[in-house]
Amino acid sequence: MTKRVIRRGSSETTGHRSVRTVLHARPVLLLAFAFAVMADPVSSVAYAIEAALRALGGDLALLMPTMGLVVGLIALVILNYHQIVARYPQGGGAAAAAGEAFGEAWAFVPIGALIVDFVLTIAISSAAGASAIIAYLPAAAPWRVALAIGLTAGVAGLTWFGHLGRAVFAVMTLAFIAVTTAVLVEGAGAPVHAVGTVSHTAPHTAPLAVALAFPVAMALATGVEAPSSAIAQLGQLDDAGRRRFGRITLWLTLGIVGSITLALTAEARHLQTGIPPADRTQISELAHQAAPGALYATFQLVTALLLLSAASSSFQAGPGLLKALARHRRADGSAGAGILPALWGTTNRHHTPYWGVLLFLVVSAAVIAAAGGEDQRLVLFYAVSVFMSFLAGLIAMARFSAAEGKTVRFLINVVGAVAVAFVLVINLARGEPVVSLVAALLIAALLYRLWVRAGRPRGVREVAAEAGHGG
Repeated sequence: MTKRVIRRGSSETTGHRSVRTVLHARPVLLLAFAFAVMADPVSSVAYAIEAALRALGGDLALLMPTMGLVVGLIALVILNYHQIVARYPQGGGAAAAAGEAFGEAWAFVPIGALIVDFVLTIAISSAAGASAIIAYLPAAAPWRVALAIGLTAGVAGLTWFGHLGRAVFAVMTLAFIAVTTAVLVEGAGAPVHAVGTVSHTAPHTAPLAVALAFPVAMALATGVEAPSSAIAQLGQLDDAGRRRFGRITLWLTLGIVGSITLALTAEARHLQTGIPPADRTQISELAHQAAPGALYATFQLVTALLLLSAASSSFQAGPGLLKALARHRRADGSAGAGILPALWGTTNRHHTPYWGVLLFLVVSAAVIAAAGGEDQRLVLFYAVSVFMSFLAGLIAMARFSAAEGKTVRFLINVVGAVAVAFVLVINLARGEPVVSLVAALLIAALLYRLWVRAGRPRGVREVAAEAGHGG
């Protein structure tokens, strides 16, 4: 009898354990984590290639070297973040590095940049999602701004119910990759005829044109740093496991984003897909040329859904960061940052910091309205904030490498920092994008002032990792 009772109990327990084992099996967990985290950079393909082509004046001949340079710089950034993940396996990214290298107050620079980046990710993803819909349904064009803001509100509303889970973002990313692959295959045999504006003369000499155009397309790099903070979500792993997951995700992101970007660029050159006419996008024109019909409709659908997934991710991360800054006690009972009013840490029963969600919704909607709902206008502002964060992290790592006598790593850090600084300077020189820089610095200054007023509590450089935990 005892044996039968034990068997029944153990069978029930074993059943629950087997489900948990399947759900948390390392390969499954890695795939769910990796493809969810890369939703942002993968979705950036929807507007980054077009941004480069516009900067080139429609010169398709220079599009491949331009996007090749973009992918190469992303590889250099990832090489540096490979080191950051190794140093901070519990998450934190550039904020943790800057805070340790130069003192906690300096963590506010990348934190301010991240907050601006989250707002712009929501705005540009929603605007690009609206563009994808309008490209398929041109009759919706007069309601572009309302549609983009409506999509933003819809995503914010879903965020009310808590984290949708890594699996949802992973599925959207995988669906986009699969459908894009099908479009590329169909496009290889599609008839060639020029669509949109195609030029054979760049605004400048070829080297200068590429040098000035690729920083605009560096919007593609936004989100590649996410694994350095998102690994904090992997509480079921030890430091070695999180380090391994973070590094694999970084390089997998490079492989997938780089491959899709260069393949779509090559196909645009082959099919002669130029700067699109009004109310169209370059990537939608490419898909329509390559695979008109059901596959084109499916491509537009998965593109819009992936873009909204990227917006949803920032709707979770941004308010989560404010919550971490407002938290006076961490889950383990230790002291938290506690520099923002407790209001920003208030959550509903789904653990959603709803005031933070509302704030990001209002600010993102204002940004969309100011840009007229045009994602290509927002691209110019996009790369500035995230590259501020990159620069802070890389300079911090250069300091660590120099102090530890690691010459090769130091050279990698310095080259990366110089390249990132170049992108930042070129984009700021365009004029309007300086708004992103000013906004990030003002937020950093405000947070610093609140931190001083709160008595300079320790742990500020850890808030990016805390935000990664969610809930």
